[in-house]
Amino acid sequence: MKRKRIVIIGTLDTKWKEIEFMKDLIRSRGHEVVIIDMSMGGDSPIKADISCFEVAVAGGSDISHVRRLASTERFRASKIMISGVITKAKELWKESKLDGVVGIGGVSSALMASNVMKSLPFGVAKLIVTSAASIPAYSANFIGTSDIMMMHTVVDISGSNRLVRNVLERAAGAICGMVETQDSSIRELIENQGRLIIALTEFGFCEKAAKLIMKYLEHKGFEVVAFHAQGVGDRAMENLIMDGLFDGVIDLVPAGVSEEIFGGNRASGPQRLEAAGKVGIPQVISPCGFDMISCGPLSRKNRSDDPLWASRDISSRKLYVVDELRVQARTTIDEVREIARIVAKKLNKSHGPVKFLIPTKGWSSLSITGGPLYEPNVDATFVDELKLHLRPEIEIRQLNCDLNSPQFARAAVDAMLKML
Repeated sequence: MKRKRIVIIGTLDTKWKEIEFMKDLIRSRGHEVVIIDMSMGGDSPIKADISCFEVAVAGGSDISHVRRLASTERFRASKIMISGVITKAKELWKESKLDGVVGIGGVSSALMASNVMKSLPFGVAKLIVTSAASIPAYSANFIGTSDIMMMHTVVDISGSNRLVRNVLERAAGAICGMVETQDSSIRELIENQGRLIIALTEFGFCEKAAKLIMKYLEHKGFEVVAFHAQGVGDRAMENLIMDGLFDGVIDLVPAGVSEEIFGGNRASGPQRLEAAGKVGIPQVISPCGFDMISCGPLSRKNRSDDPLWASRDISSRKLYVVDELRVQARTTIDEVREIARIVAKKLNKSHGPVKFLIPTKGWSSLSITGGPLYEPNVDATFVDELKLHLRPEIEIRQLNCDLNSPQFARAAVDAMLKML
């Protein structure tokens, strides 16, 4: 088996014993270790491969300044060290000297390590070993839209007791196993070699369309990568588009845009629906998801101070209640006008080809004839507003079918093939 190089990120001034133990475990499995020290306190009894002095310089400062800052302005000190570790980690990756990275420590160490991991490409093995993994507000920030694996240590990583040793032994096994399964295909993936790759957004209310599109594209020889448009998946897709991973995108569910506007549960950030246009890859867009706002759980209905339900009078609308957590409210005429204007503004900036396909018999399984969110006049208003604001060279094509029909799926695939 080929030897791999695993980078350990940690604070040697406080965790040198644990990091050294982890290093020995990884080496015993036949792999090389590079230790990057992001300490902001005192010196360490052991030597790092990349010292905190080097990290501080790479971050645009020096360790003496960082240590002074750390006592009163820890946030600024952390930013310097994070910037420095990111620079060093990227250098190692570019030189093919990094196959995986593991971060060890508490909240501060996990936060710093996660920022470094987010700067590395999709597919690079990433593991955070921390007692803070079980804190929801923290863990979501640690992971973000990156492919980071987290291991909850339960106990604090402090000392050399048998529980800490057991945790580190399993963590060493995990990161070694992750890098051992990697081969050269990771760089081929990142460099977009081989078959063309199409990104596809989907969720439950357009499942039939997504499966048909995937089937048709794969039959044509494409690879298709699907993203669940629940706010995080589609945001991750935007990041990967900016990384140059995809040749085109069929954005069935661009509704992260409208969810962001109205404060829905699937909000995907202010940059949603912009990456493909910046990169210049072909886009096929549908209005799926613009027919609803995700506003669960149902218990919000009884709260007079709820910012979404109260301000937008959700209780008076057509609702589709999946269960006590998932509730979809029909969008109004004024709301779809606002969506159309913002979507047009984003798409008008695109440097690549764009086609907007609109199924006139329903944008999702909820807004077809007889569906719980059926409002054809609202849908028509969106189309009229979109035509007013979208630049003329972007084609708007109306199809006499619903979104989950084979007709729509074929039209979406044909549109993509003509633009590639």
